[in-house]
Amino acid sequence: MHFARLLHLVDSAIPTGSFAYSYGLESSISLGLIRDDAGLRQHLYAYLQQAASFEIPFLNACFHLDTNRADMAAEYDAQLLVPALHRASAVQGRTWLKLLAGFYPAADIERISHWFAAGEVPPHFTLAFGLGLRAAGYALAETGTMYLHMLLRDQLSAAIRLGFLGPLEGHRLQHDFYAVFEHLLAGQEGKGYREASRSAFVLDTAQVLHEDLYSRLFQN
Repeated sequence: MHFARLLHLVDSAIPTGSFAYSYGLESSISLGLIRDDAGLRQHLYAYLQQAASFEIPFLNACFHLDTNRADMAAEYDAQLLVPALHRASAVQGRTWLKLLAGFYPAADIERISHWFAAGEVPPHFTLAFGLGLRAAGYALAETGTMYLHMLLRDQLSAAIRLGFLGPLEGHRLQHDFYAVFEHLLAGQEGKGYREASRSAFVLDTAQVLHEDLYSRLFQN
């Protein structure tokens, strides 16, 4: 039952805002960085690799009681360099905390929201995701897996909405990519936020160039 509740929380039907963003996929396709199935697979793997090396250490830190939250939040904010993603992350983080506060009133999720507000720090989604699920009683292992699941699902959903691949092909790709989750998470086991690193600079560039697209389906 506990795991079923987590599956519900990360369901794409729950309005956290991630469905409205392609995180650079639209611009990568429009600019010719992704041309075929092989290119999409390379994109997804690079995207998940960067998520593992950058986001997972911050999720790890959210579950460690000795972590200085102020330093962690400032470090994450400083490394999120793409303006559109910076804005989107803060909006999604606020929405996520409101969602959890409604579902888990006894977990005092509002205390996390007040902490971000008091420190005048944007409640970035990764930090809100980790801190919120920890307060709601979830374990780090399942939190990390579900985080990667959300990122992969949203990328493939964006590719389907862009008409780059069909729904069945998208679900097959998602099924295939679950095989790398254990490897990616194991590589970040025990790492804290000070060991976080960004590795896919071409993806970051594509995200920046999204604002210059002639026609945009997604907001970022």
